Amino acid sequence: MDSGWWYRNIVEPGKLPLLLALVSFVVAFAVTRVVTRMIRAGKGPFRNVTPGGMHVHHVVPGIILMVVGGFLLLAGARHGVGSGIAAVLFGAGTGLVLDEFALVLYLSDVYWTQEGTKSVEAVMITVALALLLLCGFAPFGVDGLSDADVQGRANVVATVVGNLLMSVLALLKGKARIAVIGVLVPFVALVGAVRLARPASWWARRLYRERPRARARAWTRAYHHDRRWNGLRRRVNYFIGGRPTPVPALPPKQAP
Repeated sequence: MDSGWWYRNIVEPGKLPLLLALVSFVVAFAVTRVVTRMIRAGKGPFRNVTPGGMHVHHVVPGIILMVVGGFLLLAGARHGVGSGIAAVLFGAGTGLVLDEFALVLYLSDVYWTQEGTKSVEAVMITVALALLLLCGFAPFGVDGLSDADVQGRANVVATVVGNLLMSVLALLKGKARIAVIGVLVPFVALVGAVRLARPASWWARRLYRERPRARARAWTRAYHHDRRWNGLRRRVNYFIGGRPTPVPALPPKQAP
């Protein structure tokens, strides 16, 4: 990788702040997970921050860093040292916030529970989207248009609206990951939009209510899909974020 490639693909298009934000995001998330695992195991000098007995979660400094870095980026240019510092602050803050994404989602301290793995999934989706943006994918898949394509503005609008519609349909069918990736990569959301909905999705609850055959097919397909992929997804989440704390089994109820 020569300096010319670096300038043409990163510096000149103004992607250096995005790269710095992504790197600081990954580093902040990785360091935070290492520290929290050490605190959980009772190793090292790290301890929970509990002033006055109140547990201050690291989402709090994360929000502060995001606010400071975000406003600095909006106030500054896309080039220069200032934008780089702002990008690092924003990326690090985002890493801290998304590391406790499940806490914000459930409004409960579910960090070391099965629900807490939602944070790891949110981080992986964010990294994937940032990498797609670095590689040149623009939202709604209208990047790389030639001059002739730009002149056909009706085609551009149709592409944007169509791809957005496919993403919305995929989201309504309970396929959030495909919907998010489909915003940047054309035709990815089309896969989720045309296939059967997840059984618990809005689409299935509303439109499969009077269609027992479609509802049964949706449950069958979801069962086989989850059986095939949930084990791998769970192992990846546990490897990155740590294994959740086992929930003790409730004692059996005594018969009266």
